[in-house]
Amino acid sequence: MTENSSYSKGVDAFPHFYVGINSLAELATKEDRVCVLNILGSESRGVTPTSHVYSGGNIVCGTMPGRSGSVLKTKIGDIPVYNNVTEALEAGHQFNVAVVYVPPSGVKDAVIEAVRVNPAINKVIILTEKVALSDARIIRQYGQRHNVDVFGANCLGIADAHQHVRIGGALGGSSPEESLVPGSIAIFSNSGNFTTTMATYILTAGWGTTISYSSGKDVYIHFAAAEFTHAFHNDDRSKAALMYIEPGGYYEHDLEFKKPVVACVVGRWKDKLTRACGHAGAMAGSGDNAGEKERWFMNKLGVNDIYSPENPVHSAKGAVVTNIAHLPEALTAVMKANGVEPDFEPKGNLSLKPWLGNNQDIALPSNLDIDLVEAISPYKEQLELLTKQLGIALPRQTMKDASGASMMDPKTQVSKLYGVSVLDAALHTYEDNLVMSLVQKYPDENGRALANLALNAFVNQHNTPALMAAEASREAGNSPNTVLSSSMAILGPKTAETARKAVRILLNLFKGSELVNPSETSFDFSKQLSAVLADDEAKAVLVSSEGDQCGQMIFDAARNGGAKSVFLDFLEELAKQSGAKLEGQIVLAAITCHLGWRELVHKRLSMTTMINMPWHFRIFSSIIGTSVAVNRQDKESFCGVSNLELMTSWSFTETAYLALLGKRPDKEALFAFSVLLGLIVTNGPGTISAQGAKGAVSADGPEVPERVQLNKAYVGFLTHTGYAHGGNGFEAIEFLLHRFKESGLNEPGNDKHGLDLSAMALEYAKEYKAYKTKAKAEGNLSYAKIPCVNHPVFKDKDVNYDPREVFVNDLFKKRGAYNIFLEFYHELVQALFKTGVSKKVYCVNVDAVIAVILLKILWKPYADGEISERALETAAFTTFLYGRTIGETAEIEDHLNRGRNMDTRTAASKCSSVN
Repeated sequence: MTENSSYSKGVDAFPHFYVGINSLAELATKEDRVCVLNILGSESRGVTPTSHVYSGGNIVCGTMPGRSGSVLKTKIGDIPVYNNVTEALEAGHQFNVAVVYVPPSGVKDAVIEAVRVNPAINKVIILTEKVALSDARIIRQYGQRHNVDVFGANCLGIADAHQHVRIGGALGGSSPEESLVPGSIAIFSNSGNFTTTMATYILTAGWGTTISYSSGKDVYIHFAAAEFTHAFHNDDRSKAALMYIEPGGYYEHDLEFKKPVVACVVGRWKDKLTRACGHAGAMAGSGDNAGEKERWFMNKLGVNDIYSPENPVHSAKGAVVTNIAHLPEALTAVMKANGVEPDFEPKGNLSLKPWLGNNQDIALPSNLDIDLVEAISPYKEQLELLTKQLGIALPRQTMKDASGASMMDPKTQVSKLYGVSVLDAALHTYEDNLVMSLVQKYPDENGRALANLALNAFVNQHNTPALMAAEASREAGNSPNTVLSSSMAILGPKTAETARKAVRILLNLFKGSELVNPSETSFDFSKQLSAVLADDEAKAVLVSSEGDQCGQMIFDAARNGGAKSVFLDFLEELAKQSGAKLEGQIVLAAITCHLGWRELVHKRLSMTTMINMPWHFRIFSSIIGTSVAVNRQDKESFCGVSNLELMTSWSFTETAYLALLGKRPDKEALFAFSVLLGLIVTNGPGTISAQGAKGAVSADGPEVPERVQLNKAYVGFLTHTGYAHGGNGFEAIEFLLHRFKESGLNEPGNDKHGLDLSAMALEYAKEYKAYKTKAKAEGNLSYAKIPCVNHPVFKDKDVNYDPREVFVNDLFKKRGAYNIFLEFYHELVQALFKTGVSKKVYCVNVDAVIAVILLKILWKPYADGEISERALETAAFTTFLYGRTIGETAEIEDHLNRGRNMDTRTAASKCSSVN
């Protein structure tokens, strides 16, 4: 529009510089014809067709270099595309508006070229972000010289609800009619998205809009607050304005209003930032932060405070809010002070209308326990299906060097498994951590009792092929990981096939039920019972005419121990009503369903993991069982303890200790052993052992879970584990044995041992210094290092500490526990400094803790000649395998649920040949 348009008659021109638009009614009109630059770009392709249809076909053409002859399809016809503006003009198209989606570096040239070749252009709307400040200056100058109004950059365009026109950008989203409702309120906003949000919010108070203008918030705002205010005053349709203002710039400083205005000033939080955040102009200048801008508007509008429902400060001139949700109420109050009623009846309200929710079993107070609202179609139907779905489905992604299960803090070196640090895992039992590796949460007391039952029930491997394979491997002189790999190779899919089928049936039976807590005793499962009794195929899986001894033993042990489970109750009633018996695998299935049910219902666990759990449990039991020689197991007992006693009165941690040391641990030994196993659960996804497990899953193709062989993934973990693993446990034990085997030490837990640890450490430090000096003189730079001393991360201070070692050391000291081997290490790092071996006091790293705990446990039998040095080394290695099983289980399931086929491969471009 020109200054001679009907909207501008009798209106003074903008006083400071050229502005061709003197009324908001001229911003976006039915007469405007548009050419979109870069029309086939990713953003324009989604937005332009909607604008074209909403506006009744106002876009005559678009440009895209190299795409001449193409079209952008819309519901009301195709928009032709040309190489450039000149070509579009030569084709006969006439337009006065250029909408710019060109990338930042090309915006300046695109605007200048469009205006130069088409003198009819009087509006340019730039949506592009990050236009260079120097380019913005030139665009500004060029627009002024050629009488062109420029909008943006970094804006979402203009929309006029009265004229049903939208030019540039996505105001109103994909359904503009829903928010662009004709009314009497003009909107100016630094934020594109909030332009639409404000229009939607004020509908709830009965107010519609005239113009919605997204100004953008670059340092240069070409058509800014002052220009808008000038046009607002001259628009008879607009009775009031909403202005959304961000920090940065002085565009609003000198505004004077002749009509009511409600200003929403945001961004106080940006005062605390030390670097730029958000829109480019939001950090420009000084003295123009949110607090200052609030005061500017309060002075202009004659108020002395911020408006809120609790403090409704306003005047006939307007109000200032800092919460966008307060706009409708503030606007209504201001307009009421001017004797102006809303445009129409309120539409909706701003209360929360959640379509779905889950209190996660937490009893919330009534003001927080929000009622759900029925969703509109088609979302209603989709949400119904989602609500009925059991478990979570995770998106597939490349998992080569990634994990959703584990991580290591690069600063503290404390690794975590499902958010639980190894320091916290060290305070939990072995069975707790095994359950957590699958369920991602620790079991309660009842769940722990059930887990111990299930794990101990299958630990005895007497006369099994897995034990035979392990024994043959052991006799051949293989390392502990190879021995266990041999047994794992036997534990294929048929190992837990019946249990996995049972899990599927149980989950389908209870799917959609009201069951949340499987420990409750009053749940009515009559519906599920009737369903399975009428299904011969399902019933044949869950119960049998013969059953087996294991199934009855587990069930009796659960009942005698007071364990509670809806799933066990269900199986008991099913067996009773069908006159049948239970098998061990079916009871195992019920227990694993119990352990994972709550997390499955709350969609924190996948169906795949639930179905795999019995197989994992059988593997857990077999790892302990097959690490024990054949001659220590028979049909009725394991390491001299009856199968029934293991199930009824032993924890799985105690059973693992029994497997290693042949006896039941006392309270202190059990605690130390649990700490030891917890400390080594994971070192993150990048470890060799984790890569072996993940690679095995990847090679099977995780997108098809039934194709994955879990035992092969455990073999991958085991075969990728060697003597260098275990936190140098093997080397550290060997090192300590050489220091103490001739010392006469009897009890390493007694601080009255009579040994001069300081002298022992100093003597060795001198020996080591001489050895190191000689090795260097001979040019041997790969001389032997002292195991468990120093750490590459903890070496920047005069005295260094590994926080993990400090945590464990303090933990044992608080319990009054003493460990001579750890104290020797502390003396050793001081001695190395005193003798000049090190320029700083090295840290004792957490690997030492692992070694000294195990050596303390094993020292007495070693000193008494009951076990050999070789047995000590084997125990250290095997203990590491026990603990690391926890972390690898989590990696296997995480990769199975998230990974892609062959995603652990290294790209050929990153591989090299070494001669």
